[in-house]
Amino acid sequence: MEIFGDMGELAAEKHVEYILSVEKKKDSFESVVMEHLRMNGAYWGLTTLDLLGKLHAVDVDQIVSWIIKCQHDSGGFGGNIGHDPHVLYTLSAVQVLALFDKLDVLDIEKVSTYVAGLQNEDGSFSGDMWGEIDTRFSYIAICCLSLLHRLDKINVENAVSYIVSCKNLDGGFGCMPGGESHAGQIFCCVGALAITGALHHIDKDLLGWWLCERQVKSGGLNGRPEKLPDVCYSWWVLSSLIMIDRVHWINKEKLVKYILDCQDLDNGGISDRPDDAVDVYHTYFGVAGLSLLEYTGLKAIDPAYALPVDVVNRIFIGRQSKKES
Repeated sequence: MEIFGDMGELAAEKHVEYILSVEKKKDSFESVVMEHLRMNGAYWGLTTLDLLGKLHAVDVDQIVSWIIKCQHDSGGFGGNIGHDPHVLYTLSAVQVLALFDKLDVLDIEKVSTYVAGLQNEDGSFSGDMWGEIDTRFSYIAICCLSLLHRLDKINVENAVSYIVSCKNLDGGFGCMPGGESHAGQIFCCVGALAITGALHHIDKDLLGWWLCERQVKSGGLNGRPEKLPDVCYSWWVLSSLIMIDRVHWINKEKLVKYILDCQDLDNGGISDRPDDAVDVYHTYFGVAGLSLLEYTGLKAIDPAYALPVDVVNRIFIGRQSKKES
């Protein structure tokens, strides 16, 4: 897309080097603070590499064997070896295995039974055995079970009703009924409704207006009114706008420029705001945001599943074509 020609460029090679280096620096501050959520870090880093066309730079067998060691007898996955299972890390494990086309290493029945077991009577989901409830967990469970072709293991109607009960007068969604609208929660609720074919519950114009109001002067997006912009909302806001078909309501060129301004051009990586320290989380969401914006040279990403479109197609279309042949 030529419109992005004069905005500076994505330092793709530097970002690849940065992601590969994070994994090697076991004693770095970033490694230590991420130790308990390494499974999420693996998903962010590896999906970024795939979007950049560089997934072949990693040792697949090594990563797959580490993922399997993070699984518990319950079927759920921990954030690292020896850490408690949680639906958050379980989805990341499934997503990483999907990237590598290795879902067949899983006992799918066991994993899906763990996730389905976290649904409560009102349709909501707990994150783990301790029972915290949040619409994030509704999305995570629905996304995970859908990728495993096991949505029939939960009460989808109740799950949708619970999410709809978290809808606010401004068109947005909160983490529970009555919770403040927040772009991250909106993504979770819109994504879950998209996957379950229930987007008709959303007032698309009202929500689209709330979301496009998140763009600030610099071109970046914030998560709530009066907050600073942050690269991660390039994903949360943009993917939601795409799913409800209102992405043309924001200035895409200014958002591209904002994301590119948050790059560390010397050492790679992307930060939340220009000149801040980079991390894997914002590197992923920056690249994923650029992918949604159809930035040249990046693979397309699916706004609901947060995986490259070719991976999602392999899971949902590939299986059918195998059955037909």
